[in-house]
Amino acid sequence: MVLADLGGRISHAIQQMTNATVIDEKVLNDCLNEITRALLSSDVQFQLVRDMQKNIKAIVNLDELAAGHNKRRIIQQAIFNELCKMLDPGKPSFTPKKGKPSIVMFVGLQGSGKTTTCTKYAHYHQKKGWKPALVCSDTFRAGAFDQLKQNATKARIPFYGSYTESDPVKIAVEGVETFKKEYCDLIIVDTSGRHKQEAALFEEMRQVSEATNPDLVIFVMDGSMGQAAFDQAQAFKLSVPVGAVIITKMDGHAKGGGALSAVAATKSPVIFMGTGEHMDEFEVFDVKPFVSRLLGMGDWTGLMDKLQDAVPEDQQTDLVEKFMGGNFTLRTMYELYQSILNMGPLSQVFSMMPGYREQMIPKGQEKESQAKIKRCMTIMDSMTNQELDSTNPKLMNESRILRIARGSGRQVKEVMEMMEEYKKLAKNMKSVIPNKGNKNLLSQNMNAQQMSRVLPPQMLKQIGGMGGLQSLMKQMSSAKDSMGMFGGKAEKTRKKKT
Repeated sequence: MVLADLGGRISHAIQQMTNATVIDEKVLNDCLNEITRALLSSDVQFQLVRDMQKNIKAIVNLDELAAGHNKRRIIQQAIFNELCKMLDPGKPSFTPKKGKPSIVMFVGLQGSGKTTTCTKYAHYHQKKGWKPALVCSDTFRAGAFDQLKQNATKARIPFYGSYTESDPVKIAVEGVETFKKEYCDLIIVDTSGRHKQEAALFEEMRQVSEATNPDLVIFVMDGSMGQAAFDQAQAFKLSVPVGAVIITKMDGHAKGGGALSAVAATKSPVIFMGTGEHMDEFEVFDVKPFVSRLLGMGDWTGLMDKLQDAVPEDQQTDLVEKFMGGNFTLRTMYELYQSILNMGPLSQVFSMMPGYREQMIPKGQEKESQAKIKRCMTIMDSMTNQELDSTNPKLMNESRILRIARGSGRQVKEVMEMMEEYKKLAKNMKSVIPNKGNKNLLSQNMNAQQMSRVLPPQMLKQIGGMGGLQSLMKQMSSAKDSMGMFGGKAEKTRKKKT
């Protein structure tokens, strides 16, 4: 069962209970039994599931609830809180500080994506202002150093390793000392992959840990791992002081149960999720938004963070003024498309909206939609400044279109289709922004009909046409109440993680 299916079954069980005329013991038991089956099917350890069911029943005592209590809301909140507790050990992990050297050691099973995750972790912190470095102490797997070297070079991160030295402890110590002298403030040590039956490799891992004295040991776990996740995670915890967990391969085929089991076994928080092969497909893990998205309730704070990251702060006011001023040029459309791509895969963005289901954006269609946006941007790259900044459609005559098609390597038909899309978007932008003096886009209170004009046709199709958009906007309007119901008082702002 994939993670989306787990969330779908849990939210379906809650919905079935909510639709019941009377909430009694039988309805509650049916709901909990369905949730139990969903969690067990997703490879969550039996003990964890049993404890969760017992805790919910202890909290929700139907006989003792007064007539005025909203039983549905109490049960829903209890389920939400228990799922959060399963993923939250109650203690934060070590957080590196800029300017002060921190050593982070990565451990994990063979094939879990540990080496790639090391680079993603370094790249994430590099974008936030750290000066990271990578040390390859994996001398067991052939090609490990080459892989890390290739990843690090691509991300422009300094690295250390050896083709001739066979002692991983010596490599790790030399690498750490080298980067301390170069004033790197985040030194990441990659170790050999192993499993709990390999006593020699576990001893080697323990020696590397003792020699480098890491500030944080991160256990990297394949999200698609089954019931073995608990035992394997526990074996690592017994050998080295695991302080955090990163779950990989969460891009469609990963089972959610492994995450729950790893947290329970290591008593350490999940801090990141790998959601794809590319360097930027790496998400900060936050318990409440994760459970909220799992249950199809959305993650508004996460969505706003993505929006802010997509458009640099110094450009946000300028971009809004371009929209509000009615001067919607091809350059503005280019910047809009760039922001959409910078927000990450469309499925990730839409999963932060209430009511999202994986079926809304099938993987093939997502790639097709992103490819179309990139094609349009390639075409606009072959335009002159005059063409990009003009609002006069007559400027784009036949000779210009032919030149742009040749310069971008695209067909004339594609250039003309892009121009038609631009004209529609420019026209619709004027119709949905009646008050040009108001710089707050969200205050315009667009209806579904207006919003459908602004969205690219492919994106509108992916969310189920007008019907899907109306349903989504209805859920968006009640999202604040939903977040309060399930997660307590919703935070107005989220502290940026550093």
